[in-house]
Amino acid sequence: MLRITILAAIASCLLLAKEARCAEKNIVFIIADDLSPTLGCYGDSVAVSPQIDALAKDGTRFANAFATTASCSASRSVVMSGLHNHKNGQYGHQHHFHKFASYPNVVSLALPRVLAGAGYRTAQAGKYHVAPEEVYHFETYLKGNDRNGVELAEKCRSFIADKTDARPFFLYFATSDPHRGGGTDKTSSLEFAPDLFGNKPNKGSFPGIKEVYFDPTKVPVPSFLPDTPECRAELAQYYQSCARIDQGVGRLVEILKAENLFDKTMIVFTSDHGMAFPGAKTNVYEAALKVPFIVRNPYEPQRGVVSKALISHVDITPSLLDFAGGLNPKTNGPTKLVDADKYWDERELFKKENRDGANKFRSYHGQSWLKALGQPDAKHHESIFASHTFHEIQMYYPMRVVRDSKYKLIWNIAHPLPFPFASDLWEASTWQSQLKKGKDAPYGRKTVGQYIQRPAFELFDIEKDPDEAVNLANSPDRAEILAQYKAKLKALQIELDDPWVMKWDYE
Repeated sequence: MLRITILAAIASCLLLAKEARCAEKNIVFIIADDLSPTLGCYGDSVAVSPQIDALAKDGTRFANAFATTASCSASRSVVMSGLHNHKNGQYGHQHHFHKFASYPNVVSLALPRVLAGAGYRTAQAGKYHVAPEEVYHFETYLKGNDRNGVELAEKCRSFIADKTDARPFFLYFATSDPHRGGGTDKTSSLEFAPDLFGNKPNKGSFPGIKEVYFDPTKVPVPSFLPDTPECRAELAQYYQSCARIDQGVGRLVEILKAENLFDKTMIVFTSDHGMAFPGAKTNVYEAALKVPFIVRNPYEPQRGVVSKALISHVDITPSLLDFAGGLNPKTNGPTKLVDADKYWDERELFKKENRDGANKFRSYHGQSWLKALGQPDAKHHESIFASHTFHEIQMYYPMRVVRDSKYKLIWNIAHPLPFPFASDLWEASTWQSQLKKGKDAPYGRKTVGQYIQRPAFELFDIEKDPDEAVNLANSPDRAEILAQYKAKLKALQIELDDPWVMKWDYE
């Protein structure tokens, strides 16, 4: 009996020792690819998202969270730098011949770098899509199928469970779902077959995934899209892809709980921008910029909160650094600020390149939302700034936006040009089926022709007209409002060092 008691005591001590080795204030940041707030916790009755919904119920769900730009690489550069992409230098796609990249001196503010400087071990899993790697450098890169969230989560298990390193961890977990890809549905009887959105053809499934299939006749059609069989077929594929993300989130939570880390880890869930349909991705309409944003902070006692605070992707890096204890409130930059030029000189890198674009990278554009967590009535930004310049290199179409809780102004700087399409959106059956009908064919709240050729300014009473159906820019009774928001937009461009501010003067 004495021996059993001693063994039990030893086992208890070992368990306590294991728990003691679990670092506090870990961070798991989850970013989906082209996901709108089509989740149960955002009121979508069709979505299958129980794991993400559970995080929202146990944390803070932001109802007014916005990407700053609806292009993959450009958006991710904002997420990982706390700077608008015109400032960090990544105007568009990083890969292949597009070749956009951030300035080397962004290394002083880059998310994985500053968290490492704050004492974190860092790992990246799944989609990366920014450059240069030396700027956005993680200590560990975890390889797995980023279309299979469960598999990708399993690839992270050893990193999460590692007790040999006493540092807290930062895991950047990026799915490729629900981005378009994988070809079209060859079983479709439609003239324009739907994209598979990464789903396996012929109702196949990924290992460890319980695929969820959706009836095209029952999916909700957002107001910016046409209610057509082609659009519904694509939405059904989209929702299936979204359901896989949820299962990956669930597996990450299981791993954290198994390692006694769930209540020592802040989990943030968002998307780079809205869904990959014409009218959303690569635009600056609400469907493009409004994103899901959920934060489960185990150290915040107020749970199940819905916040109306206006937040932006530009806030992510300073917020995570604030959580890590590495944000200087006086400078709104890292407490341990790296001298970028000295850093590169010591490594003999980027010696003859444009390192900074004449910028000083010492503080973030964004602001920490950490104190807003658990506070339903907390305020954050009075207004947000958003932009688009490029997606693919051949898609020059600069747009600038100011939005607050009342009005939204869009400046289509290149409005004499037809709106350029991302290649996958141009090929979308949702678009092609309407384009075939001619420029007068309906496309959501617009016609095909109106979508392609846009006015210089679009002003929306976003409080009364969240669908952006009525452009008030030419309304005589809103002339004063238009002038006010033009001035507000120009002032923000000056404040944020946007090079396109000069277009007010000579175009």
